[in-house]
Amino acid sequence: MNSTMNIIITWTLTILVAFVFTGSGLFKLLGGEGTAEMAKTLGGQAHLTFLGILELAIVVLWFIPRTGVVGALLGMTYIGGAIAVHFVNNQPVAIPVGIEILIWIATAVRFPEVKNRLFATVA
Repeated sequence: MNSTMNIIITWTLTILVAFVFTGSGLFKLLGGEGTAEMAKTLGGQAHLTFLGILELAIVVLWFIPRTGVVGALLGMTYIGGAIAVHFVNNQPVAIPVGIEILIWIATAVRFPEVKNRLFATVA
């Protein structure tokens, strides 16, 4: 794969992950249909506000090259918690699992050092 195509794939995946967290964070902060139900499920509006701020913080960390790995790890952990909440509440887990996979792929493409560390062959 040439360098230009690699850059396009990297930025596309980076923006997709940021889009998911930005949309979800703004939805929690600004409200919308279903926000009241979500607030009831998650324990109140204060929790919803905190989660929205956390998701926007993940986006900021994700975009800064120096803190991108921290943003990726925080995003993976956050979505892992969402998977657990969905599972416990008998809700479908396909969407959070898909987002988790997207984050993992984007991290592996964007940060080759992480991929090399995780999938290094032992000599």
